[in-house]
Amino acid sequence: MKQIVLVVFLLFVGCKNENPQIEEKVDKVTAEVVEPGSESIELEIYDYDGLEPLINKKDDKIHVVNFWATWCAPCVKELPYFEVVNEKYQDKNVEVLLVSLDFPKNYDSKLKPFMSKHKLQSKVVAFDDTDQNRWIPAIDENWSGAIPATIIYNNDKRLFYERSFTQEELENELKQFLK
Repeated sequence: MKQIVLVVFLLFVGCKNENPQIEEKVDKVTAEVVEPGSESIELEIYDYDGLEPLINKKDDKIHVVNFWATWCAPCVKELPYFEVVNEKYQDKNVEVLLVSLDFPKNYDSKLKPFMSKHKLQSKVVAFDDTDQNRWIPAIDENWSGAIPATIIYNNDKRLFYERSFTQEELENELKQFLK
């Protein structure tokens, strides 16, 4: 019992998973709950070469790209803010992309049920690339790899944030790009 309490405590300390063995122990003691309808969700899965064109588009839109995971409490807390931005600024040519860093073994048991339960309307893709030494600095040279992390960009400007947002903070950052 003490081990379970310790494992749960460690998961809530932060999102950056320094010890993947903790994740394995937690998976063994938690029940898998599948949300009805989540089995029908189509999930696009990309490695960095596939994701790169999605996070570096050259078009007339403002792109908001959020890196998150279902096991990251600050990520989950701010997701509704991205959903609001997606809906509120759609007519202002803003496109939101939610890039899940959930583990591939959890796509069906955790990610898809989460997407279904929370009725995510923004585009969600899964990112599966183990070469972190390549893709983390390629996304931003100063990124430690911690999540949540967000990119807001258009053709002329690109800003990277390794932090979580409130609704007001996210909208204030986005407004720098609106004409």
